[in-house]
Amino acid sequence: MKKLINNPADVLDESLRGVALAHPELSVDFENHVITRATPKDAGKVAVVSGGGSGHEPLHGGYVGPGMLDAAVAGEVFTSPTPDRVQAATKAVDRGAGVLHIVKNYTGDVLNFEMAAELAEMEGIEVGTVIVDDDVAVQDSLYTAGRRGVGLTVLLEKLVGAAAEEGQDLGSIVELATRINGQGRSMGMALTSCTVPAAGKPTFDLPDDQMEIGIGIHGEPGRHREPLAPASEIARQLVEPILADLDLTGPAIVMLNGMGGSPLIELYLMYGEVAALLEKAGVQIARTLVGDYITSLDMAGCSLTVLKADDELLRLWDAPVNTPGLRWGA
Repeated sequence: MKKLINNPADVLDESLRGVALAHPELSVDFENHVITRATPKDAGKVAVVSGGGSGHEPLHGGYVGPGMLDAAVAGEVFTSPTPDRVQAATKAVDRGAGVLHIVKNYTGDVLNFEMAAELAEMEGIEVGTVIVDDDVAVQDSLYTAGRRGVGLTVLLEKLVGAAAEEGQDLGSIVELATRINGQGRSMGMALTSCTVPAAGKPTFDLPDDQMEIGIGIHGEPGRHREPLAPASEIARQLVEPILADLDLTGPAIVMLNGMGGSPLIELYLMYGEVAALLEKAGVQIARTLVGDYITSLDMAGCSLTVLKADDELLRLWDAPVNTPGLRWGA
């Protein structure tokens, strides 16, 4: 294993120390592994909290800032944060109008955020929750009951973050988040496994001439393994399951996401392939992201997320945002 680390047991703590040094606009609670804005949003506005296991950067800590999250809770690599730490984040950012929890559909995340919400509500904080389950690859996995929460999480955090910033109430934001979750789908693939620092070896063996279709963001197996194919064929295997699962004709927000180990030249090549297929199928690409937004450590590969958009979602998408992992209009 070759990684830029010291002791594998200290990776998260030392990474958070680097975040604090690199981004003075953020505040890091090292005891609870919580990243918040150094300057809170105005009182009377809904706060937005997300989090999960580390190793998916820039998700979630990279999306803390004006226009997106108020706090992100970092668990150990691929491990859900504990309820007390989620509760600490919730209390830290509550501005008197309630808090939205954005939770990816992994069993540990769902249970721990649910417990944290109950604890927060006992202290008088109103909490709303949306569980993201956009992955069309599998119905159940090693980590979930039902579909996994993957790339749509990024788009959802941007959109509901904008709604909270402009002052929408908690009920409206929960309704918006639920609608977004119902209108977006994702599919991923891998060329290599990832290597968890504590394990010191690849999570699974994937020969050089093979690829895994339908992987999860923790190295979970996908739908099937098959011989490596050209980018045009890989694009087809990402696009077709998404379009078969949901009618996405009309305007859409599209993200071609890198899993952490694929260079941008390959991601843009892949975007060209998926864009052609989507447009041929009647999907009108209105907004685009290409790059590493929700990763799986050093895994080579990519995922595709398509969100059916309307005028409201496009308006919220265009609202200013200023976070380390996603900046424009600021």
